[in-house]
Order: sequence, then C-alpha cells, then structure tokens
Amino acid sequence: MKQAKDIMTTNPACCMPENSVEEAAQMMVKHDCGEIPVVESKNNLKPIGVITDRDITCRVVATSKNPKQTRVRDAMSSSPVTVKPETSIEDCCRLLEKNQIRRVPVVDQTGRCCGMVSQADIAKAAPTEQTAEVLKQVSEPSEHASRVAA
Repeated sequence: MKQAKDIMTTNPACCMPENSVEEAAQMMVKHDCGEIPVVESKNNLKPIGVITDRDITCRVVATSKNPKQTRVRDAMSSSPVTVKPETSIEDCCRLLEKNQIRRVPVVDQTGRCCGMVSQADIAKAAPTEQTAEVLKQVSEPSEHASRVAA
C-alpha cells in the first residue's frame, strides 16, 4: 500500500509569516505550485499555516491590499491540516475530501515540513475511481468557500 512519502513532493518551498504576499506568489511561480506552507522559522520548519493562490486572490487582490506590503500572516490559512510520511494514500484522500482541500503538507516525526501531497500526486498514484471521488468531494461547494469569499 502506497504512502504519502511515496508520492509527495519532497523539500517543498516554504515561507515565513513575515514574508510579503508578493514573495509567496513569486515562490508559487518559481516552483509551479498553488500552495506554500508557512513555517515558524527556517530552522524548525514547523507549519503554522499555508498560503494558497486562492488566499492571495480572495484576501489580498480582491480587497485591494498591496501584495508588497501585506504579510503572509495576514493572508494565510492558519492551523493547517497535515499528514505524516507513513499516512496511506487512502487516508490522504479522505483528509482532502473531508477538509475540501487540494494539497496537504507532510510533516516528519519532529513536526518539520518535509513534503506536500497534491491532488495531482494522488491522481498519478491512486485508482481512477478514487481520484474521481477526491476531485468530486473537494470541488463541492462548501460553507468554508462562502466564508472565504465574504
């Protein structure tokens, strides 16, 4: 049975809460991703949140904030859902579905961010039916989506 460590992107780009939103967006472009884990510090790499392309769009651009002056801490989603390297792909799927998220940081036994598992990673590794179910559940309208947009 495949686990998160078998499909995750290792050593993901991370930013810190004091980084500007512009810097986070530039990291997304450089690393071709839609989410950057936000960590306490470069030394401990403990995730305290994530910033997504949607966070930037809804919380910064749509509210006319300046991405150069807005800090990641003011736009990020706090209390990130995480998995361990040994988490099964099936459990990763359930977590994505339950939380209606498209990506999840992977943390090692010390709490350091060591990887990311995305829908695309799952699509490459999981059976077609399982991938379809994840896409369906994650894409359902949610109360969370309406709160973010408000």
